[in-house]
Amino acid sequence: MYIKKILIIIVLLGAIGMGVFSWYIYDTAFSPNTAFNNDIAHVFIPTNATIEDVMDELDPLLKKEETFRSIANQKGYFDNIKPGHFIISRGMSNNDIINTLRSRNIPINVRFNNQERLEDLAGNISNQIEADSISLLNAMRDPEFLKEVGLKEETALSLYIPNTYEFYWNTSATSFRERMRKEYERFWNEDRLKKAEALNLTKEQVIALAAIVQKETAKVDERPRVAGVYLNRLKSGMLLQADPTVIYAIKRTNGDYNQIIKRVLYADLELDSPYNTYKYAGIPPGPITMPDISSIDAVLNPETHGYYYFVADVSNFGYHKFAKTLAQHNTNKAEYVRWVNSQGLKR
Repeated sequence: MYIKKILIIIVLLGAIGMGVFSWYIYDTAFSPNTAFNNDIAHVFIPTNATIEDVMDELDPLLKKEETFRSIANQKGYFDNIKPGHFIISRGMSNNDIINTLRSRNIPINVRFNNQERLEDLAGNISNQIEADSISLLNAMRDPEFLKEVGLKEETALSLYIPNTYEFYWNTSATSFRERMRKEYERFWNEDRLKKAEALNLTKEQVIALAAIVQKETAKVDERPRVAGVYLNRLKSGMLLQADPTVIYAIKRTNGDYNQIIKRVLYADLELDSPYNTYKYAGIPPGPITMPDISSIDAVLNPETHGYYYFVADVSNFGYHKFAKTLAQHNTNKAEYVRWVNSQGLKR
């Protein structure tokens, strides 16, 4: 009888112990272990991340860092850490978090526009994906790649069509570049290629001209009219005489792309640069900025008219006054110059 009681006690203690252990396992693995108040938290795990890299990212989000480590070790997560962008929801358990980090790499939206140089674009993209700006710039400038796509360093910016694209955060520099090549080829569909051919322009020339249109007017509805002016000048053998190209030439010559130039002076028109369209005929050797799709399509679908000149409309800011003759243009320009002088703009 005494031995029987001892056995019963041992069994009961074992059962209690198992219960406590089971509860501990359940609590450790399946109880909520998040410490943030928002509905979700974004987690970015870099390529070749170590255990400590992961924990540095997760520590601020967890109530109990030690329980996460324990379950992660038991499930073998630290032996196969996956890079990427992951979303953790408030109230997730350690088990849920680990399952998320294992298999739910969520794409992000990458946006870019209005970059003047590859350097600017690389910096912009490096703020959105894992690849750093140097690796991105090297990939964009790679001579073999540019040769493959039929571009030069002066026209390389043409490859990157401004838009919003879905990428995995851990996309490499070369993978980003290759995706942009495919988007470029998709953009230049049969319809756009035929329109460029009808204008007797290459794809690169269309984008270089669109870049000028982009800089001339922020008004999307005015861009086909501005494009029509420049196309009229090209057809008649006139110089493009676009102030934005002179501004770009000044920046390029000085190596200072951050300077702000609000007024082009007569002395600037003498700057010897292939981008100075007051001095050199035709379209510049490359785009002076990254044009929006609206500007590219404005060149491909220009307004048909007889205008050869335009100047800012001081009575309707943002828009321009257009003229068919130099005499009418000079009248419009005089009005603009009076307004500029009244504002005290020197540069």
